[in-house]
Amino acid sequence: MRVCAAAPFAGHAVLEDGGDARWQAHDIVRLRRLASFDNEPPWVRDAFSRAPFAVVRRAHAAAGYVAVGVRGAARNERYGTWARVDDIDTAFTPEALCPLAASTLAAPRASLPAFVALNALQRDASCFGAYVWGPTGSVGFELATRVPAVTSTSDLDLLIRIPNRLTRHAAQQIQVALDRHAARAGLRIDAQLETPAGGVALAEYASGKARVMARHASGPRLVADPWALVPEPASA
Repeated sequence: MRVCAAAPFAGHAVLEDGGDARWQAHDIVRLRRLASFDNEPPWVRDAFSRAPFAVVRRAHAAAGYVAVGVRGAARNERYGTWARVDDIDTAFTPEALCPLAASTLAAPRASLPAFVALNALQRDASCFGAYVWGPTGSVGFELATRVPAVTSTSDLDLLIRIPNRLTRHAAQQIQVALDRHAARAGLRIDAQLETPAGGVALAEYASGKARVMARHASGPRLVADPWALVPEPASA
């Protein structure tokens, strides 16, 4: 079950631009401490003592705060909360984690399908062209924290930064290449495009739908063009 702590600041204190631009969704931050709130699940303290890290999530924040999520040992243990900027010790972007897959993993971890697929993509990243990309999800978390999070059935989640308009044809070519890598490794590869409108699933955009869901700090929005300045609000 996913739960979220109430914001420790008043709504009117939220920054107009959404939050501190030094940290973006999917960054993994190492924290000196994590504030505790009344509705915190019992597993959170144990998870944080085992790995004092959190994943930056999409939510507006006030000055001095960053919206983060804590991962527990179980798949359903996810907790949205808030970290103070002053408590952030180190941060890892998804793209900074790519080199760690080959240099820090030892057998048998390196032989897990998700890591095999990531290493294969690093050897042949031509499908991404000049776009910046990196792992998120359990793969990214394990590479940043060195705490086992990937299993033999884990997907490989990727983030691709696409600041400028990507054609549907180009998106389809990336999807075909990723599907090929996924078939070879025997898993699923899910890629998200980081666009000005928010996070958009590559598979959804490549499918040619007239509007796609963009995950934004203000909430999910249906957009016809993820590179347009003003996204359309999702219908109820």
